[in-house]
Amino acid sequence: MADVTAVPQDWSLYILRTRDGALYTGIAKDVARRQREHLAGRGAKSLRAKGPLTLVYQVAIGTHSRALRTESGLKKLSKADKEALVRAQPSALSLCQRLGLGHDAEL
Repeated sequence: MADVTAVPQDWSLYILRTRDGALYTGIAKDVARRQREHLAGRGAKSLRAKGPLTLVYQVAIGTHSRALRTESGLKKLSKADKEALVRAQPSALSLCQRLGLGHDAEL
């Protein structure tokens, strides 16, 4: 029998690097599918004709709410700070702590 108290960990946060080196942050349940959609020109207008797109960071982040809060926090960082995150490849817990989102049972 499944543990009904378990928190679903089905959302991921990802960062893509565009051809010109720009970083794009997003969230998805299926990052590979979402990347294919971006490459096909569906989704974010800011990524159209910016390929190839390279996945440089991905982390399972938990619920949709947690993913949205984490994405919002990450988008507020400078490019230098985002590049540091890409190099460090932090865990979900470490990323949320760096963004000041604290620790909770979702992670």
